[in-house]
Amino acid sequence: MRHNKKFNHLGRKSAHRKAMLANMAVSLIQHKRISTTLAKAKALRVYVEPLLTKAKEDTTHSRRTVFSYLRSKEAVTELFTTISEKISTRPGGYTRILRTGFRLGDAAEMCIIELVDYNENMLKDKVAKKSTRTRRSTAKKAADAEPVSEKKPVAAKTEVVEDVVPEEVVEETAAVEDAQIETAESEEKTEE
Repeated sequence: MRHNKKFNHLGRKSAHRKAMLANMAVSLIQHKRISTTLAKAKALRVYVEPLLTKAKEDTTHSRRTVFSYLRSKEAVTELFTTISEKISTRPGGYTRILRTGFRLGDAAEMCIIELVDYNENMLKDKVAKKSTRTRRSTAKKAADAEPVSEKKPVAAKTEVVEDVVPEEVVEETAAVEDAQIETAESEEKTEE
């Protein structure tokens, strides 16, 4: 019977699974974002978040404990220097899983797992959405609310949002256009 055994074995023996999770954790620490399957990402989150919590306290014991899991001096140095400064005020929840769809070959659900404090796009949205009220209170809402009959209709506001195109896409499109020009020139030469 497997009562209350919630651990995902990921179809691997324990040594293979530990090595895979250590490698994925090192990649996540070095690159701040990796793409993988949803099951592996959930297992990695359980594996790496306690290490990130341990990195908040920069002691020799903490470094040795984290090194016993990661086995990479570069990753441990990165974790205890730059990442620990960014996550020092966060009380947990250091990673975010964003689902990206299904893999073409075997229809496995794919996702991106990233460190929360390193995604500048979402940090900007968070700063804009932050409100002054932190607790829910129905008494204040009822007192602040105006009667329905006195509300004035509000004109619809439209905002122009500029599309931001990543540099890689711009470079790829430029390369494609250059290739099309070259093929057109070569066709003109063959016709002459």
